[in-house]
Amino acid sequence: MFIRRWLKENHPRTFRGGVHPPDCKSITQDKKIIQAPLPETVYVLTAQGIGTPSRPIVKKGDTVEKGQVIAEATTLISSYIHAPISGKVKEITFLPHPVTGARTHAIVIKRCDDDEWTNGINESVHINALSPDDIRKQIKNAGIVGMGGASFPTHVKLSLPPGKTIDTVILNGAECEPYLTCDYRQMIERTQEIIEGLRIIMKCLSVNNAYIGVEANKMAAYEKIISAVNDDPNIKVALLKVKYPQGAEHQLIKAITGREFKPTQLPLEAGCTVYNVSTTYAIWEAIRWKRPLIERVVTITGDGIENPGNFIVRVGTPIEDLLSMVGLKKGVNKVIFGGPMMGIAQQSISGVCTIKGTGGILVTRGAETWEPRACIRCGKCINACPYGLNPSELSILCEAQKFQQAMEERNLMECKECGCCTFICTSKRPIVHLVKTAKFDLDRQKKRIQA
Repeated sequence: MFIRRWLKENHPRTFRGGVHPPDCKSITQDKKIIQAPLPETVYVLTAQGIGTPSRPIVKKGDTVEKGQVIAEATTLISSYIHAPISGKVKEITFLPHPVTGARTHAIVIKRCDDDEWTNGINESVHINALSPDDIRKQIKNAGIVGMGGASFPTHVKLSLPPGKTIDTVILNGAECEPYLTCDYRQMIERTQEIIEGLRIIMKCLSVNNAYIGVEANKMAAYEKIISAVNDDPNIKVALLKVKYPQGAEHQLIKAITGREFKPTQLPLEAGCTVYNVSTTYAIWEAIRWKRPLIERVVTITGDGIENPGNFIVRVGTPIEDLLSMVGLKKGVNKVIFGGPMMGIAQQSISGVCTIKGTGGILVTRGAETWEPRACIRCGKCINACPYGLNPSELSILCEAQKFQQAMEERNLMECKECGCCTFICTSKRPIVHLVKTAKFDLDRQKKRIQA
């Protein structure tokens, strides 16, 4: 009995399904975070995450200061946007969104020499004097959104719906996406600030139980966090098995707490809430120093980069500026926003800029090309799917454009598009692409009916 309990407590935790892609993190994992040069011009999209795009409150010719609000939240699921640099508004135009591809309003700001914060920003705050409502208000004012990819407004996530309660906060330090090391470096270099950010979240939600989940390929971060937690009885550090998608909310909660909930439900149905490491640091900055979210750490990596690394990048920085900074090798044939599993390949880098959710830019020279074949029913995708779906059947129905049938009979909407099925597929079928197409078409039909 003792041996069984010891193994359970000391072995890395995990979940059902998943895959083991090469992590390729050695390229940048030992590269310290450095400041990228300030861009001469920024292109700040008004659609920075999930929800309604923000409404510009500046116009062409206006002079703005770093940290000044330039676009305001218009609905509950929306966020404030601040000037990442001081300068003059050159124009308000339309640019392609790096994730959705849709043309989106962009506030174009030409930098001036001054890089000082606007009045009322970057001031020391006594955290203990703040109430939960004060914390939520300041996080909303700072324009913080989830920085792990979803970009959901954080102040909304910190406001529980009536009748809902949670007992556990989980800090996501898994960073399971291959190549990316921005969270890893922050866990090493910003350890204390991240833990203080976690305590701010706990205070805001009146929760006394928290976990920090770290994958077993990040032992330097794991050991540093354990030391920094300093035996705090309310914060536990969980070592996680190296497996993708260990950092997804459902899989993280299952691995750490053993609790399960439906793919269509939110984590609060399991009494939990999950926050990314980068988001937690941004929360600390907003509460401790009243700093809005105008910059973040971005991993720029891949075999197509001369000088890969982890860089502090202002929101709205053109990708062309960043790639010029790190240098491109000959033969580059793909640029991906994010990592290789869930990132979005860019059709062109012209006019593309960073957003609050940009955690990585992957540049490769050896991107594969292949012709997908018919499904051979090998079942590998079924074993790999962390949500227990049948990706094989989903892909066949979606390929035949039987989208309604895929939704009703094969739970299309439960797919989180993690890419495990596509990665493991023997026939190289573009399963995630087919699923995305089906969801897009169903959403378009729904909007047409509502109209």
